[in-house]
Amino acid sequence: MQGLCRLIACLLALVLAAGSLVAPLAAQDRTLPYWASLRHEKVNMRVGPSTEYPVAWVYLRKGLPVKVVRIREGWRLVEDHEGTQGWISASQLDPERGGMVIGTGLAEVRAGPSAGAAVSWRAEPGVIARMKRCKAGWCEVDIAGRKGFVAAARLWGAEDLPGDE
Repeated sequence: MQGLCRLIACLLALVLAAGSLVAPLAAQDRTLPYWASLRHEKVNMRVGPSTEYPVAWVYLRKGLPVKVVRIREGWRLVEDHEGTQGWISASQLDPERGGMVIGTGLAEVRAGPSAGAAVSWRAEPGVIARMKRCKAGWCEVDIAGRKGFVAAARLWGAEDLPGDE
């Protein structure tokens, strides 16, 4: 009888251990590609999906948007706004969508989602924004606590991707 109790306890432990592995795997079921952003001020991009691979690039911009194009275990193959690709640990990525002002000249941040809305302020190329939502060519953004709307064409990260919710 005592042997049966031990067997049941071992089986229960195995089931619980397997269950703890399923949750992280389910998080990787997101459809590719999708947008993410850098979680920390300093993030290493590597040439392969492991710390054994050399660092190809060091990002020093928390919130910088990246496009996740491939998944391998705890690593993500990402692409930045310049088209550079490399591997970043999933723990270094924030699933919240970000955007970056692109193009030449200042981008107008408007009070509403239209070209006729009042200009609240202007943002330089390279400015990082938290993306709220994009609709009909305009994206609602939060730039350092200031909210407004920017033409989607002026933001890298505005494109709707299959993995975005």
